[in-house]
Amino acid sequence: MTEIPFDPYRRACPSRTVLDRLADRWTVLVIGALDAGPLRFSQLAQRVDGVSQKMLTQTLRGLERDGLVERTVHAEVPPRVEYALTRAGRGALEPLCALERWALEHAAEVLAAREAYDARH
Repeated sequence: MTEIPFDPYRRACPSRTVLDRLADRWTVLVIGALDAGPLRFSQLAQRVDGVSQKMLTQTLRGLERDGLVERTVHAEVPPRVEYALTRAGRGALEPLCALERWALEHAAEVLAAREAYDARH
């Protein structure tokens, strides 16, 4: 089997779908929220303020499909479901936390640039 060289600057490169997943706002926040350990759906919804139930469900399903989050159903009545980061999900923490830090450090600067831009146009 020939190894396919990944190049995200090429239109058909599969790495683009990985970048799409990781660059999503809800992905960044859900992975960050799960850094402290497994959480139930309702706990994630509380932690990630503003995410709709639909978006949280879609995000968790996508993260599970991509191998970044593991969903565990505990045999209880009612069933308890928890979400936790996989090894790959933990590996994504460093770059995603760096992105989050950058956003926090530069938010005021970006907002000021937006205001200046909007005032000119």
